[in-house]
Amino acid sequence: MTVESVSLIGGAWGWVRRRDAGPVSIVVALLIIWTVFQSLNNVFLSPENLFSLSRQISYGGVVSLGLVLVLLIGEVDLSVGSVGGLAAAVLAVLVENHGWNPYLAIAVTLAMGAGLGCVQALIFTRFNVPSFVVTLGGLLLFYGLQLRVLGSTGTIRFPFGQTIAQIENKTLGSAVTYTALVIVIMVLVAAEFAGRTRYRREQLPATGVVTIAARLVLVTAALLATVWELNRAGGVPLAFVILLGLVTLGWLITSRTRYGLNIYAVGGNAEAARRAGIGVTATRISVFGVCGATAAFGGIMSGSYVGAASQTLGGDTLLLYAIAAAVIGGTSLFGGRGSTWAALLGWLVIGSIYNGMFLLNLETDIQFMIIGGVLIGAVIVDSATRRARAVHDR
Repeated sequence: MTVESVSLIGGAWGWVRRRDAGPVSIVVALLIIWTVFQSLNNVFLSPENLFSLSRQISYGGVVSLGLVLVLLIGEVDLSVGSVGGLAAAVLAVLVENHGWNPYLAIAVTLAMGAGLGCVQALIFTRFNVPSFVVTLGGLLLFYGLQLRVLGSTGTIRFPFGQTIAQIENKTLGSAVTYTALVIVIMVLVAAEFAGRTRYRREQLPATGVVTIAARLVLVTAALLATVWELNRAGGVPLAFVILLGLVTLGWLITSRTRYGLNIYAVGGNAEAARRAGIGVTATRISVFGVCGATAAFGGIMSGSYVGAASQTLGGDTLLLYAIAAAVIGGTSLFGGRGSTWAALLGWLVIGSIYNGMFLLNLETDIQFMIIGGVLIGAVIVDSATRRARAVHDR
């Protein structure tokens, strides 16, 4: 091996160690996955299949969004699947059995999810019980409540033309989607340069203009290509727009507000954050509240996708995939590192693999093994990167 190649490899690993390569490596992995599946089945990258893929990952991505925040503070929430299933069941009963206005029922259901998350956080912060144990109990408790709410029938359907069913079935036309795209890009540009200005004002290391411009160009190109392809299939799914909007909002909050900095500080070192005057307990409770709300909304979207609230909705598979997506997307299991974009990127990876294997008619056992292997690989990379950064920071 030549000196030049050793230097190149060392420089690349240093880039990864500084966390700059995380999103880039995921995008590269996505391109490889898409190339492989397209070569095996040319339907994979068709507008119609991409349309289906965007719908398939939407409700799971919303659930993972809250989990990303929980992982950022160094905790875990195993109850998100059950909260989602319970939320769909409560919504179905309120709307279909009691005639509530769908929007009011959704608001109440989201508040219920947030409340359940806050209660669990209060328990583990007040009694110093690991969040793993508390939320494991919540998983069983909320699933039991889900069965009780649904009653003996076990299933309550959402009529296709109804408001709730339209969350996953409605598509937006090209005029609306391109207008929304322009607004999103303007928000991202303003946020990026506002953050750079603030960092420079506080005499902190700021991202260079060229780097910001390059990042914005890549994001704009990716969004434009996505909207273009989905419009070729008949429009952009409302559910996918909701996911993108929530991920962007989450990114703005976590990266451009003091509350977001508190989340990273608590996840990085809770004791140091407490000594710095940050309300660690309040931050943890609020994050679990947000996670409960996103889990409830993800459950509602899942019910809209399948057309009913049922006993199997929000089962173990949703929980496992939601956690896997957050980790695969670049969120550290050790807290303090990651981004809300992990919810989108991680589900794109999992959804693409699952969708591609479905097109190839692979057996279910093989699908689980492959996705499990991808998750293990992501955890190994996360652990190795963390150790390398610890050595580098000494």
